[in-house]
Amino acid sequence: MRENEIKNQGNGQSINQTPGSIVKNSLLAAFGLFCFGIGVYLTIQANIGVAPWDTLYLGVHNTFGIQYGTTSITVSFLIVGIDLLLKERIGIGTILDAIIVGKTVDLCNWLDFVPAMQNIWTGIPLMLVGLFIMGFSQFIYMKAGLCCGPRDALLVALGKRLPKVPIGGISIGIMVVVFIIGFFLNGPVGIGTVVAVVCTGPLMQFAFSLVKFKPIQVVHQDLITTAKVFMGKNREDSSDL
Repeated sequence: MRENEIKNQGNGQSINQTPGSIVKNSLLAAFGLFCFGIGVYLTIQANIGVAPWDTLYLGVHNTFGIQYGTTSITVSFLIVGIDLLLKERIGIGTILDAIIVGKTVDLCNWLDFVPAMQNIWTGIPLMLVGLFIMGFSQFIYMKAGLCCGPRDALLVALGKRLPKVPIGGISIGIMVVVFIIGFFLNGPVGIGTVVAVVCTGPLMQFAFSLVKFKPIQVVHQDLITTAKVFMGKNREDSSDL
């Protein structure tokens, strides 16, 4: 089965050629996103400030009392709507991302298995551990080949429409807008916010290098193609069942 997946990716084909492979990879993506949510929870418990998007979600919680996960899901589906308007592809992975990560954080908050750190010397290591878990989890999630999360899809869509602006600049612009809104909603800001912005990318790349994962080689499958596979209209290879 693994050899078939490598062959398909090498030929520029999705590994999700059958209903069985889609179900298997959906479960894989869900597990990766669950782990990602645990990583987010740890960065919050570091108690030294959080990443821009979490500043927004926690700001809404602090101001209106709405759970982190509920805010995350609401914002994610609003972004999915924007992605669709911008004609960006979304897949099962996009929907799973919108739902699982936020509610995993809520579950971890309910279980309360890691206390909030009380100083920067314990907060920064916990923040880095959380960011590493998030980076490794992205490998698990992305290898499933079921499309990017809502925010990544938005970044790609804007990048296509603003070709003269570096993708990094667009990413920074989005984070600045989100951060400002979160800040004015009383979201937690601190040295951890800087750590998250600076270290998220390198730690993700480090995690990818450990498992020799190259995300650009993944061929993603959108919802329309997934539906065709289940209806038997797009089966190119049934040998991985």
